[in-house]
Amino acid sequence: MASIVFDRLDHAHRLRSIKRVRQWLQQVIESHDLEVGEIAIIFCTDEALLDINRKALDHDYYTDIITFDHCVGDIVSGDLYISVDRVKENAQQHGATVYQEMLRVCVHGVLHLCGQGDKTEAEAQVMRQKEDHWLSVFHVEPT
Repeated sequence: MASIVFDRLDHAHRLRSIKRVRQWLQQVIESHDLEVGEIAIIFCTDEALLDINRKALDHDYYTDIITFDHCVGDIVSGDLYISVDRVKENAQQHGATVYQEMLRVCVHGVLHLCGQGDKTEAEAQVMRQKEDHWLSVFHVEPT
């Protein structure tokens, strides 16, 4: 059974309009001719995500999201760990609301699961364009 679930690791963040966000992320996936599998979006603190980054990826730096891809064929599945602390800081730096930035980070992770990379400058530019597009579809102004 396909689902997009929101959970908390060590942070009490609650995303508003969860049903609408879930439908929007499903639309993103389906626009890539893919199917929704099991996706968990897990909110945590900077320290928890740093620990995951160190243990799972051998990276020693803070980040806003880590995406673990569990896709099989055309079924999009994975775990998105999101640092609420980092999202709040990024929102302030970019002149966005926390809600706007959280939506950007959520769609960023889902776009990764759909195959969009961001390692090169060209890929990162395409990723940003896709994020902006999907934020406008959600009717949130991109920053």
